[in-house]
Amino acid sequence: MSLTSTTLLRPHALETGRDVRLYARSNPCPNTSGLAPTYLQANLIILPSKYASDFRLLCARNPVPCPLIAESSKAGRWDSVQSHLPGLDGQTVLTDVDLRNDAPKYNVYKDSQLVKPGCSNIMEEWSDDHVAFLIGCSFSFESALALAGLSPLHTTLKRNVPMYRTTIPLSPAGVFTGSTFVVSMRPYKSSDIPRVRDITRAFSATHGEPIAWGWEAVKALGIEDINSPQWGDAPITLDGTPLGRRLEYDDLVPVFWGCGVTPQEAVMRADLKGVVMAHSPGYMLLLDCKDSDITS
Repeated sequence: MSLTSTTLLRPHALETGRDVRLYARSNPCPNTSGLAPTYLQANLIILPSKYASDFRLLCARNPVPCPLIAESSKAGRWDSVQSHLPGLDGQTVLTDVDLRNDAPKYNVYKDSQLVKPGCSNIMEEWSDDHVAFLIGCSFSFESALALAGLSPLHTTLKRNVPMYRTTIPLSPAGVFTGSTFVVSMRPYKSSDIPRVRDITRAFSATHGEPIAWGWEAVKALGIEDINSPQWGDAPITLDGTPLGRRLEYDDLVPVFWGCGVTPQEAVMRADLKGVVMAHSPGYMLLLDCKDSDITS
């Protein structure tokens, strides 16, 4: 596989979250890792209003994979949000937004089945009964890692982060039962993991520090093949070698974080009725607040 086989040209001069949103409204956009450094990125899940209370409870019971940042200011509103971040109001988190059109790619589910993957907008599917929820994204702490000289491999290679379904159960909430964590993975040298943990621990609103690391964690999380993620790009080393062929790379180990694709997995497991919408994994909604707004 070519290193650039899944990569679009990176758009230039997108310095803020608003820049990325406006660009995405009318242009094909790559995965958003590395875009508008220091601006927070968010996962989207958009539900019929009858499921909203149960989803809030799911987030409260599972704050690591589902850290709730904000939601529609009321049902049907695609242009304003109310914040769940302490000390930040909705306009600080996100203004001048069209939640139907400002993520680069969306997924559409009908009766819990994925029926429209990777579409450019959800203008036709949105209704006055829908409520959008914004969940923290681990792309948000990648700028801090880069500043410390710990840029994730997928950003260096201009690829999407690999994401995996695990066997770690979520705490159930209402209709959301029987689901499991989704995790994202970034490989690091074993000697760098203490620094990686220290840096990402401050980002509790965007999944916080890793939940597991090392080759033994692959089996513990129930991941069958590190080279075959369910979402994103397969992990490779700098010379293009699949990460799983690690004999020459004994000091490079997988490190796993909670992932905001977890709500999409929960939707598919819950057998929800009606139309549910979400971002396409790796193609996030960029916000107006910055990492300095959520870290001490």
